[in-house]
Amino acid sequence: MNSFFSLLFRQKYITRWGLMRNTTPESLAEHSAQVAAIAHVLAVIGNRLYGKHYDTGKIVCIALYHDAAEVFTGDMPTPVKYFSPEMRSGYGLIEKQAAEKLISKLPEELRDEYTSLLSRDDAECERIVKIADKLCAYIKCLTEEASGNREFLSAKRATEEALDKFDSPELDYFREKFLCSFLLTLDEM
Repeated sequence: MNSFFSLLFRQKYITRWGLMRNTTPESLAEHSAQVAAIAHVLAVIGNRLYGKHYDTGKIVCIALYHDAAEVFTGDMPTPVKYFSPEMRSGYGLIEKQAAEKLISKLPEELRDEYTSLLSRDDAECERIVKIADKLCAYIKCLTEEASGNREFLSAKRATEEALDKFDSPELDYFREKFLCSFLLTLDEM
């Protein structure tokens, strides 16, 4: 029996932002879809406006599966994951082992395809996915704050600082053209 996809579909049960009070809970499945959409548009912006040659399909797939191993580990809160260099290193090993276990749930003839998606060995694609992941976290902070939840103020500041450190014209373009729309009501959109 091959349970890769049935395990993957359990992402809907994994809640993100576990240490924070949320006005709107967010599942790992929702997050993965959002990161894939944002990573795609960042790649398109890079290709169309800045002469890049991103493989949009590969970026979308890597984004879609970027947290797949969390079906075994759950979502580790950022303050815990980065508590110390030893903690980050140890959790990195756990993530790697969880990804290997998940890949083992595929038929042998499909494993290499998914190993390449979960291995994080394509630096250019991983960078775009990392930016998209951070951007989605920032959007979550913005929407929680707009809902009156002050719980996310510190996370918003830290995430914005992290975004500011990226040297990415794609990110700058997205922030200028799209970011403020996340604060609009449905009627305003």
